[in-house]
Amino acid sequence: MTRKIIALVLAMAMCLGFAACSNAEDNDNVIRVAMECGYAPYNWTQGDDSNGAVPIAGSSDYAYGYDVMMAKLIAESMGKELEIVKLDWESLIPAILSGDVDLVIAGQSITAERLEQVDFSDPYYYASIVTLTKADSAYASATGLSGLAGATCTSQLNTVWYDVCLPQIDGANILPAQESAPAMLVALEAGTVDLVVTDMPTAMAATAVYDDFVLLDFTGNDDNFVVSEEEINLGISIKKGNTELLDAVNSVLATLTVEDYESMMAEAIAVQPLSE
Repeated sequence: MTRKIIALVLAMAMCLGFAACSNAEDNDNVIRVAMECGYAPYNWTQGDDSNGAVPIAGSSDYAYGYDVMMAKLIAESMGKELEIVKLDWESLIPAILSGDVDLVIAGQSITAERLEQVDFSDPYYYASIVTLTKADSAYASATGLSGLAGATCTSQLNTVWYDVCLPQIDGANILPAQESAPAMLVALEAGTVDLVVTDMPTAMAATAVYDDFVLLDFTGNDDNFVVSEEEINLGISIKKGNTELLDAVNSVLATLTVEDYESMMAEAIAVQPLSE
């Protein structure tokens, strides 16, 4: 009787082992990509698969946007199934560090601080810094950074926009950072602030939604925000030391041109949902 029990236990263990191996193999065929799914035109949440949207893991919703387009290209080139993981901004890098996701594609600037924690791909977009205000604002006619002096302002938490750019506005009344880009835009629409600082794609998407927003672009003007190349080049973050995945991502980016990036971004802006 004892021998029969032992044999049964061993058989069950072998079955479980085979099941575990099977799951591991299945996981090898999946690339998990994290993003906020709430940061149009880079990424957003929608209720169906229109325009090629991808299901969000553990949800009945779908994700789309520029970042999803890029994730699809990478997954297809690697012959893997794409899984989109929806996380808040502060959880993105920790998810890479823990190994819960393979990549973060979420409009992240390639900063020295982030490079201490993760590796970054080559830039997958170049995002110039701009300002959004309302048409009836005292700042709507500003032609340079000095024209924003004294403004009440905010931007998104832990971004170059908030940490680097807002302090450059003379006499600015800088309110606490917003948790997300949509929250930042809502603050501007509600009149909580006079202006927000963001990047060009986010601003272009916002003006397509909010008719009373004015985009101020001081590019090429000496009276502009001072930022480094690393702060406006956006990259895809990867766990440190994963050179195989880093090379695979960079090989995809190497096939794309600036015109490809702009075309993809224009498409994302054109189909973004009119929300938040």
